[in-house]
Amino acid sequence: MKQSILKVHPGDNVLVALRDLQAGESADYAGKTYTVKEFIPAKHKFAEHDFAEGDKILMYGVLVGKAQNAIPAGGLLTTANVKHAASGFVEAQQHTGWHQPDTAKWAGRTFMGYHREDGSVGTGNYWLVIPMVFCENRNLEVMQEALVKPLGYGRKKTYESKAQQLINLVKNGGSVEEVLYTEVKDGDALTKEERLFPNVDGIKFLIHAGGCGGTRQDAQALCGLLAGYITHPNVAGATVMSLGCQNAQVSILEEEIKKRSPDFNKRLYILDQQKVGKESDLLELAMRQTLAGLMEANNNTRQPAPLSKITIGLECGGSDGFSGISANPAIGYTSDLLVSLGGTVILSEFPELCGVEQNLIDRCVDKEKADRFSQLVKLYSQRAEEVGSGFDMNPSPGNIKDGLITDAIKSAGAAKKGGTSPVVDVLDYPEKVSKPGLNLLCTPGNDVESTTAEVASGANVVLFTTGLGTPTGNPITPVVKISSNTTLFKKMSDIIDIDTGTIIDGEETIEQAGERILDYVIKVASGEIEVSAVRHGQDDFIPWKRGISL
Repeated sequence: MKQSILKVHPGDNVLVALRDLQAGESADYAGKTYTVKEFIPAKHKFAEHDFAEGDKILMYGVLVGKAQNAIPAGGLLTTANVKHAASGFVEAQQHTGWHQPDTAKWAGRTFMGYHREDGSVGTGNYWLVIPMVFCENRNLEVMQEALVKPLGYGRKKTYESKAQQLINLVKNGGSVEEVLYTEVKDGDALTKEERLFPNVDGIKFLIHAGGCGGTRQDAQALCGLLAGYITHPNVAGATVMSLGCQNAQVSILEEEIKKRSPDFNKRLYILDQQKVGKESDLLELAMRQTLAGLMEANNNTRQPAPLSKITIGLECGGSDGFSGISANPAIGYTSDLLVSLGGTVILSEFPELCGVEQNLIDRCVDKEKADRFSQLVKLYSQRAEEVGSGFDMNPSPGNIKDGLITDAIKSAGAAKKGGTSPVVDVLDYPEKVSKPGLNLLCTPGNDVESTTAEVASGANVVLFTTGLGTPTGNPITPVVKISSNTTLFKKMSDIIDIDTGTIIDGEETIEQAGERILDYVIKVASGEIEVSAVRHGQDDFIPWKRGISL
């Protein structure tokens, strides 16, 4: 019989409804019967026993809130009767020993990737066109229009076909009702064989709103981020467009590239508009150089590589009350598997680690890493409070509606993405990973800003969990979308790749789901599976300006 309720951790004093529970309904868990006092929607929590005002609320084995007033046993926990509370953190009590999962079934497994001269291996092969400043965005847009479709990239055939059918209907005197309701057919999507360069996965334009007008620190961080993309294993080379007078100088970009790749030797074309002169001359030169770079990039083909060359970024967005008990712990187990195989994992979103900092501090391999994590978290929290905000304001209306009523509840579930392995390094934005194992990267909780940063740090696959549905993608790295519940998987099947609602339904364990996800990652890394975000051309790219973004 399918379980109706769940206590996530033996030390918890709240339970999660796995389905809607009606007032007065009883449900059994671990030999005990619980009766709810009121309607408890699926994904939400109810009190295990009576709470008095000020009593601690525990979930995932940690403090996640305090009762604002009395809550009866079986009563629904809401933002009206529970306020955010989280445990503090102190110096590390090192607990880096961990029980490594059995990886025998992946022994000797490889994926098919693009090998780079620095020893890294890409899961894709892209050419980048990058503006140093927003003043160059229009030039990028002109190049994008001139090159993308003629080269055979994009997904425009399907939608252009639909639009053309509707336009023809208007031209032929169709009524408003006919335009609104007449069925139109899909056109033929572009295939790899139609590309001029079949071994190049795409030409991507990293349009952004930065590079000048902000602080010098903003310019430095932007150059570091862009350098992370240029040196990324999924990138064959880049065309850089500079106006010339902006804060984000080419010299800074070159310094940041050198930091990440001392022996950098990819094809890199840099154009300065104020030196070249006429816009027409600039664009013609940029297109010539870009096409020459694409010709060289097309010579690289996929070759076998060990799984240790995979770097996974861990992300969640549009989370719900099931995220922390299905999708997040599932990819946490995937993370542990990959770390055991010599791979690399990146856990970010520091505002969404509130209340579990001590666990991560204790998992750091040395005091230096623990101290750096502690300092970065404290500084981030302080900056948020200085502008009248705080980590407690992180949950979105959608999070709250679906059961994540405090930041600590959200954070305790979000941290499950990092599995149980030791923390080998702590990075500040936009640093690049250099050590295999679990890395912590300081980013905001904003989905796109964080995903953008994880890729700049070296993620060549991103696992993105969601309970409400989000289309987030990235220009150069496949973002695998994983639903926490089967209802979402069925409802938004066009943007979701994997369902872990099977855990909620009792059809598989967290470990089984984690293994299934790793097998999927290997196929994605090999180019055997095109994930939804790639298929839709979901090229989200937002640099973080180090302001307060929760």
